[in-house]
Amino acid sequence: MEAYSIFKDLAIIIIVAKLFGLIARKCKAPQVVGEIIAGLLIGPCILGWVQTNDFILQMAEIGVILLMFSAGLETNLKDLVKTGPMAFGIACAGVFVPLVGGTLLYLCFYGFDKIGSEQFFKALFMGTIMTATSVSITVESLREMGYLKGKIGTTILNAAIIDDVIGMIVLTVVIGFYDSAAKPITVVCNTVLFTCISIVGGFFAYRIFKKIDQRYPHSRRITIAGLAFCLIMAYCAEKYFGIADITGAYLAGIILCNIHDSEFIARRMDINSYVLFGPIFFASIGLKTNIRNIDGEILLFSLCFVAVALLTKIIGCGLFARICRTPMKHALKIGVGMMTRGEVALIVSQKGMNVGLLDPVYFTAVILLIITSSVLTPILLKVLYSKWPETEQL
Repeated sequence: MEAYSIFKDLAIIIIVAKLFGLIARKCKAPQVVGEIIAGLLIGPCILGWVQTNDFILQMAEIGVILLMFSAGLETNLKDLVKTGPMAFGIACAGVFVPLVGGTLLYLCFYGFDKIGSEQFFKALFMGTIMTATSVSITVESLREMGYLKGKIGTTILNAAIIDDVIGMIVLTVVIGFYDSAAKPITVVCNTVLFTCISIVGGFFAYRIFKKIDQRYPHSRRITIAGLAFCLIMAYCAEKYFGIADITGAYLAGIILCNIHDSEFIARRMDINSYVLFGPIFFASIGLKTNIRNIDGEILLFSLCFVAVALLTKIIGCGLFARICRTPMKHALKIGVGMMTRGEVALIVSQKGMNVGLLDPVYFTAVILLIITSSVLTPILLKVLYSKWPETEQL
């Protein structure tokens, strides 16, 4: 392929992805759903306008790195620390129950196998996809109803942040164990070691960036330095510790989230992500999704996948909130608020396809889950709040 052909591919991806993203937003669905559908449409499965190649895949990898870096930058570390054991417990339950539910679902469909086999790891990865939480739809719904700053809204938001941190750790461990050359104790030690080094090194990095921020506020220097720090963290995580690069990027964002210009850096990152790297990443997922091999069994699995993913979040998060003596009506709101899936589920799925843990044909289930949860969550929250307004403390 001639080098200049990539310009045509990028133009098609950006125009069609943004067009379908706007259509999705008009239909009250997440923009990313439209961008994925755009990739599916222009990809080899349907129109064949764009073929996947190494350049597009590498651009998509940069896109996912920027997305995770921005997610870390937008984390409110003070609220995260103040959340307390309740939000942490809700997050743990919101990871554990879907992880078990997704694993059992895959094994029930395709047969149980011994622990450590490829079949078992594929099942475990299905559960890992279910652990992700995206509260953007929930946050917007609570804001419209005036309950975002209430006790329930704060609990949901903070639990979701912790949920994603735990989910990244689970993803890192599962991928590490899947590598036949890796030893279980080595994977655990590398994960703990990287976390400890990130905490210690992050403290010094934070102090350095704070001084740069004070001397050159709202400047290109702080943005460039932040991006370089993100890329270094991603590289070190994968190269020296065998940990997913997105984990390093996410931790880089968390380390810098408390400097004064964290929002400024995030806005600059969003420009690149929104215009170029984001559409390429989400469209690349559609490009690699194979719908030609979908049959009745895959469709049935996808429907069961959606049902299990939604119910396990409600059960896991709501049940733990109930154990903490939260009234049932409020515990149900927390469970429903935590069941939305979005970008993180897509990122986890992409990583699974890259390492061979997720067959492209099963990505249909992930897209269906995102669409269903995005539509159902606002409706159910409005029904619950209409019946039981938040007029009392939890």
